[in-house]
Amino acid sequence: MPELPEVETILRGIVPRVKNQCIRRIIIRQKSLRWVIPSAITEEFINQPIYDLKRRGKYLLLFTQKGTAILHFGMSGSLSLLPKQTPPNKHDHFDFIFDDFCLRFTDPRRFGALLWTRDDPMGHPLLAHLGKEPLEPGFTAAYLYKCAKNRKIGIKQFIMNSTIVVGVGNIYAAEALFLAKINPLKPSQALDLTHFEQLVVSIKKVLKAAIKQGGTTLRDFLNSAGKPGYFKLKLNVYGREGLACNQCGTCLKKIVIQNRSTVYCPYCQAL
Repeated sequence: MPELPEVETILRGIVPRVKNQCIRRIIIRQKSLRWVIPSAITEEFINQPIYDLKRRGKYLLLFTQKGTAILHFGMSGSLSLLPKQTPPNKHDHFDFIFDDFCLRFTDPRRFGALLWTRDDPMGHPLLAHLGKEPLEPGFTAAYLYKCAKNRKIGIKQFIMNSTIVVGVGNIYAAEALFLAKINPLKPSQALDLTHFEQLVVSIKKVLKAAIKQGGTTLRDFLNSAGKPGYFKLKLNVYGREGLACNQCGTCLKKIVIQNRSTVYCPYCQAL
């Protein structure tokens, strides 16, 4: 699933081409994605300049004077900048057609979404209850410490809760906890402020490093230029069960937390 670094990579790739450009036509080949694409988008989005593009968590927002398109990439979605006449492939579900190029949405598993709102998108049901952005100033150790009070859930589940902090999915939660030397099963309420200071630094460090590498491509993810992300080469624990820890040499262990595989170092991240 595209997480924060992958969506940020897509955003940075399309902004120079798309910002202040008008969509002349929308071609929808498959309207039944995670939710049905609303018909209003084909009527109100046309010939409107996209005056801004932003990321909120794992969502991508395209702003016009008439409303905002909200995109989610689901498990396997991506956006590509292509020549207008590029023939579509099987999983290319819709195109935004501009004057001299198109922006194409591809999603083999069809869990992505394209929605439309005339109102403030931050009040949309999908966005209204999202937590802090981890790369913005409001994401602090004091904030996490306050949120963790009286929460018995493990710290990995805690930082993957999008009502607390957005965009930290399975890959980056595991990597951040490794850097912070915190066991993923440790109860959130058992961590002190110093632990959270280490964790905030680690989350920011991991996300920034992943963005610099263009995200993580495990199977489907490609950036807007059709290239994979290379952070997979930098992973310390994710997907490395049974291998030696890069720091101490201990065999990395895999456990399952909320139906998600989690790899950690029993020595560096002792409970």
